[in-house]
Amino acid sequence: MKLILPFALGGGALLVPALASAHFLMVAPTPWLQQDQRGDPQKLAPCGGVSANPGVPTGVVTPVRGGDMLHVKLQETVFHPGHYRLALAVYGRSELPADPPTKTRDTEKGPWSVSARIDKNPKRPILADGLFQHTTKQEGFFETDVKLPNIDCATCTLQVIEWMGEHGKGADGDYSYHHCAVLKITANPDLPVDRAWQKRLP
Repeated sequence: MKLILPFALGGGALLVPALASAHFLMVAPTPWLQQDQRGDPQKLAPCGGVSANPGVPTGVVTPVRGGDMLHVKLQETVFHPGHYRLALAVYGRSELPADPPTKTRDTEKGPWSVSARIDKNPKRPILADGLFQHTTKQEGFFETDVKLPNIDCATCTLQVIEWMGEHGKGADGDYSYHHCAVLKITANPDLPVDRAWQKRLP
């Protein structure tokens, strides 16, 4: 099954109810860390690895054009209900947002995730939120196209996170898994520059 969702999100924030450890592969663009068949290591924010294994960089920088649609392709290798979020850092990974605020319930094993905030009117650095919401196992790939800002950026970082419901808090990554890709964005001279994306975030 292939789920292809266009980048079109609008208005407001909400809590999405979630229906236990997920893993996903970042198929496209090429991730910045080497992955095994499950997508590991991927727990630590903002871009993967785990405390015991920070991961091995691929060294891949994906060239793209500003103002174009970027194709993102993921595969969930270990099922877990949840959703995905995309963000873009221009001046360094410190710009990447924190993982989604998570509502939890107490259990004998500690806090358990119930729901997470989704911003349906995302602003920089978030490109899209609440993607591929699912409560049952999906076969095939999750795919979407997201519009890139029209800027020049030698080493932008695209972050993809998966938020997991009905999951215990992990020592690495809390309730989310993380992958990143390094993008070299070259502005399209035929389009206006997205000047808001050229300002450094506080």
